[in-house]
Amino acid sequence: MQTFEFIRPADPAAAVVTAAQTKTAQQGADVRFVAGGTTLLDLMKLNVETPARVLDINRLQLDRIEAAPDGGLRIGATVRNSDLAHHPTVQRDYSVLSQAILNGASAQLRNMATTAGNLLQRTRCMYFRDTAMPCNKREPGTGCPAITGSNRMLAILGTSEHCIATNPSDMCVAMAALETTIHVLGAKGSRAIPMADFHLLPGSTPNRETVLEPGDLITHVTLPPPIAGSKQIYLKLRDRASYEFALASAAVVITVVSGTVTKARIALGGVGTKPWRSPEAETALVGKPANAANFRKSAEAAMHHAKPQSENGFKIDLAKRCLTHALRMAVAA
Repeated sequence: MQTFEFIRPADPAAAVVTAAQTKTAQQGADVRFVAGGTTLLDLMKLNVETPARVLDINRLQLDRIEAAPDGGLRIGATVRNSDLAHHPTVQRDYSVLSQAILNGASAQLRNMATTAGNLLQRTRCMYFRDTAMPCNKREPGTGCPAITGSNRMLAILGTSEHCIATNPSDMCVAMAALETTIHVLGAKGSRAIPMADFHLLPGSTPNRETVLEPGDLITHVTLPPPIAGSKQIYLKLRDRASYEFALASAAVVITVVSGTVTKARIALGGVGTKPWRSPEAETALVGKPANAANFRKSAEAAMHHAKPQSENGFKIDLAKRCLTHALRMAVAA
């Protein structure tokens, strides 16, 4: 691993000032924030990330889970995944988030990984993580060998001719379904970013993964007030039961009144280049009877724009089955 300067900023404002000196907040940034380090340090060991300065934000008191003024929940950037998953309010009112986190990684990693780190988790595409291979996400303009190469684990939604890398996060899928808001402190002040707008599609610039600008520090996220009577399920399908990334997953938050779906939030994992909220699947459900036929129609709608590659066409049917079963589980819960 390369040498770098390790800095402990005194407060969030100092962290922002230092980080704002870099030219980008995306791939290749000279300054990186670190808390748990479960992604960043791995990528530094691989020479995928080579920051000159690393800012330790663990002392900035961003590790609290608190009630929000509107009745929702405020979650600090450095809250550990394990603490978040086991928090009583999360388990009671936002159970899909707890389920998603507990379906990800190992207990040891969850004890280190943080909320903001998970939001910024990088793809596990083998071409991105191997500096001997070309990769548009790592080095723009070099190509995407995954399109004609090893792509079984990669995306079928939101892809482009420049990148088909999958977003690997479980937590982010649940946060997409919960309509989370991400709060950022930057060189130009504070701003709130809806989860749907935070991650970017690859398009022609796959190296730009989020809307973050130089100096931007995620301070916390907020969840809206819980929906009374909603049922929540996170279902993850993978090659093995433990420590594996999703081939397909579904986060479902659904409300059923007198047998009819009155509200639905659906997000998918393992299939998109970003945490994939599916308004098409939601529209196919709302106002309809909560039955197997309509669950299948919702799943069909979710996959309508899927574009499989040579090895991952099976994901279309797998994702449909995953969502259909998740809806059945939610209604039966």
